[in-house]
Amino acid sequence: MLVLGDAHADDPEKRRALLAAYRDAGEAIALQLGDLLHYEVPVPTWFIAGNNEDFDAVEALRRGDAALDGGANRPRLLASTAVDLEGVRVAGLSGNYAPTQYDRPRSELSGDRRRHFTREDVERAKALDDVDVLLVHEAPHGLLSFGYDPGCEPVDELLSALEPALCLVGHYHRHAEATIGGIRVVSLAPAWERYYVLDPATLALERYETPADGE
Repeated sequence: MLVLGDAHADDPEKRRALLAAYRDAGEAIALQLGDLLHYEVPVPTWFIAGNNEDFDAVEALRRGDAALDGGANRPRLLASTAVDLEGVRVAGLSGNYAPTQYDRPRSELSGDRRRHFTREDVERAKALDDVDVLLVHEAPHGLLSFGYDPGCEPVDELLSALEPALCLVGHYHRHAEATIGGIRVVSLAPAWERYYVLDPATLALERYETPADGE
């Protein structure tokens, strides 16, 4: 299955790159790691919301609103939920972390604050079972360094609770890999640079250069 990092596809050039990755991969289903910003996709796609989205569209997806633009081609949101795809159980935590918002009920978040996940979102995700692949938009500790570790404690807790075989991370626009608590964790390059193909049988992840010509 196709796996895509951040897309930022409200930008026309990045949207062309996103669609070029879909075409070049030729996969029947896809996973996407947030900051999608384009909600009409060519194959069934399950994604997590990032910190840059059309949050009205994301809320419509949370509600299961069938009237959302894109119709049958709209992506499916993983928001502390899981889905079984080609024998792989995939779970996702939507949003990014803000300490000042974390303990608020999701129902009280409004405007751009809807970008964040809350403690109730994390606790609901922790209750999922038999997760093979976890999608998150924030990194656990021990994966990345920018002169500091940007890791997020709630994601550490979620990894420990779920113990997936593989955790895929968006947000940071760079490829990095680590083994954390016995779990393989991969930060994905953005979709306009690379796309990935996940083997459902082995969970091996191969990366490919996104074609430069998005037309």
